[in-house]
Amino acid sequence: MKKALLLIDIQNDYFEGGSNTLEGSLEASLNAKEILTLFRQQNLPVVHIQHLSTRPSSTFFIPDTKGAEIHPNVAPLHEEKVIIKHYPNSFRETDLLDYLRSEGITELVVCGMMTHMCVDATVRAAKDYGFNCTLIADACATRTLVVSGETVKAHEVHNAFLAALAYFYSTVTTARDYI
Repeated sequence: MKKALLLIDIQNDYFEGGSNTLEGSLEASLNAKEILTLFRQQNLPVVHIQHLSTRPSSTFFIPDTKGAEIHPNVAPLHEEKVIIKHYPNSFRETDLLDYLRSEGITELVVCGMMTHMCVDATVRAAKDYGFNCTLIADACATRTLVVSGETVKAHEVHNAFLAALAYFYSTVTTARDYI
């Protein structure tokens, strides 16, 4: 099996001062940085996913803004693949699948933001495409949500999505245990 690291939407708008701050984004990015360092040391493929929002009503990830830039903690090196996406699923209308297949990748290690949206959509699609996925739980972040008038705290959202993905779609672990 050949593996690659997939870093999903670790972008400035999700950090303090950004347009859509997530809970735990800094800590998650530091754990993602540890995984990224390991992959670089082992000379393994790294793919950065960058979401650019093109919807007229968008409030974050606006193209050509500081908020849309990949966070410095996991900034891509010149030789690392960067894929621009416009939807939660990183495979939708991108060359991600073609790139991974052309590189012979069969296993993905995933870190990113938001757990309940783009991480979830991408991991599920990856499994459906036949990839084995390992999700680094503490290298992901999300936010508090409201449904039917009920507030669901960020850590509850995060844990619920991790539990669902661990059921079939991925192996869920921590950065420390992975390293």
